[in-house]
Amino acid sequence: MGRLNRLRPDQVGADIRSLFETFLKERGNIPNMFRTAAHRPEILNTMLAHFRSVMGPGTVPVALKEMLAVRVSRINSCDY
Repeated sequence: MGRLNRLRPDQVGADIRSLFETFLKERGNIPNMFRTAAHRPEILNTMLAHFRSVMGPGTVPVALKEMLAVRVSRINSCDY
């Protein structure tokens, strides 16, 4: 069991709830790493900006980036 729980939309402030709603619209879920980082909204916002830069369009196709993220999570027995 983890030390920090993954926050649900009803457990966060309006600003973070808005980010969670965006995830739901874009992905159909709220990734666990962002639900956990929501304990510290300033860190979540910085993390999200970095995530969008790395995982967004670029030299490597977005689909390949997603597949790699899922594979690394599975190798590390991490809930993706």
